[in-house]
Amino acid sequence: MEFNSYLAGRLEEVLLNGKWIANTNFNDQITTTTWQQAITKINTLNSIAALTFHINYYLKGLINVFAGGQLLIKDKYSFDMPDITTAAEWDNLTLEFYSNSEKFIHCVAHMNNSLFYQPFIKHEYGTYLRNIEAVIEHSYYHLGQITLIKKLLNKN
Repeated sequence: MEFNSYLAGRLEEVLLNGKWIANTNFNDQITTTTWQQAITKINTLNSIAALTFHINYYLKGLINVFAGGQLLIKDKYSFDMPDITTAAEWDNLTLEFYSNSEKFIHCVAHMNNSLFYQPFIKHEYGTYLRNIEAVIEHSYYHLGQITLIKKLLNKN
């Protein structure tokens, strides 16, 4: 198996349709969340919508780089989600997340394996591989949070 296919498979597991590590994935969790649940905050935890926006923000920014564009995203803006006040707005966010997940996976699946070890934009940003691995790890981290938030919401 080519390394790009392996990484694309790992991304697909956490973002779209995997069950191997967490027995769930982002897509399963957010598509079974109502918009009211998505925007509900429990204490100081981020909302499910905010976490979805957050991961989508990074996917969108990295897709732009993979397409030859500049790195325009900044960590400080990664939670600057517009208010969600309707089911349609939540649906739009989840659809954008799904679309960007597919695009990101496609980019990685078709990436030349030699690119993985190249510096990502600047040397201090690490390699392409490190940034892709970070998306996987970061997504699992927030998937765990979403799963726990949903359990808390359903308990109440």
